[in-house]
Amino acid sequence: MKCPEIPQNEAERLHALRALKILDSSHEERFDRVTRMARRLFGVPISLVSLVDEDRQWFKSAQGLDASQTAREVSFCGHAINQDGLFIIPNTLADERFHDNPLVTDAPNIRFYAGCPLKLRQGINIGTLCLIDSKPREMDEEDRRLLQDLGEMIEQEIKSIQMATLDSLTMISNRRGFMTLVDHSLKVCRRNQLPISILLFDLNKFKAINDTYGHHEGDFALVSFAQIMLDSFRDCDVIARIGGDEFVVMLLDSDAESISVVLEKFKAATASANSRLNKPYNIEYSVGVANFPCDTETQIEAMIQAADAAMFEDKKAHGAGMAR
Repeated sequence: MKCPEIPQNEAERLHALRALKILDSSHEERFDRVTRMARRLFGVPISLVSLVDEDRQWFKSAQGLDASQTAREVSFCGHAINQDGLFIIPNTLADERFHDNPLVTDAPNIRFYAGCPLKLRQGINIGTLCLIDSKPREMDEEDRRLLQDLGEMIEQEIKSIQMATLDSLTMISNRRGFMTLVDHSLKVCRRNQLPISILLFDLNKFKAINDTYGHHEGDFALVSFAQIMLDSFRDCDVIARIGGDEFVVMLLDSDAESISVVLEKFKAATASANSRLNKPYNIEYSVGVANFPCDTETQIEAMIQAADAAMFEDKKAHGAGMAR
């Protein structure tokens, strides 16, 4: 058996998936309607909307299968998300990657698999709409187009969720998505007695970038800064763009010493990005830090305001200017 490869942009992919707040949610008719349609049109016993998480695939919609998830290492969908087109296995017993897979040798005894990757944008595949049969079969061009059409229906439903919680430019959480994710994280921190820290970043001289080089360069700087954040912070940290050039991070279980280390690494990562991008400007920022104990009753908006006040002082201390 061959385990699925991990995409190079896995951190970005997982962040986008989790920001949707769709994992472990209830079944919804808008997704079930499409999987019922797929099962009937193709005459297969199983059709699924499968979302590939860090170590599992979880089924948002499942027709003909009682399980709610399986391990990612044995999943067919874990392979499917690594390509843009359909991923089709006509006969698993004749495929060296899958012939000894436990989902082939045991229930549900997969012999045929076809998965249509579900993308949020180019290169970010979060799961699949897939068909499974206990008998080998082939798909002609008409079948392939039909599966792609059904996959696009699922993508549209997912994007309607995405529009509410993700920033359309940087594809990290927006303010609404951040508030939703933080609500859950705060409960985890209080239950497990973990301290909470908020980092608020504001890009320096951002208006000058827009005015001098154009808004397309301003957008590039914002997207680049978001990518540095994705590469620098842990998967368990919550990051978002909450304003024009303002970004926020909620760190779990971090004290002043560890935050100092994190910020030094982030500073180095930003310097490296500036060198690599070789633009006529540098991406620069000010940052404010606010720390809170695990039993704090402070609301998240007040936490952000405290970090904003600290960021304002950092901006003054470094002479970065007050224009936002």
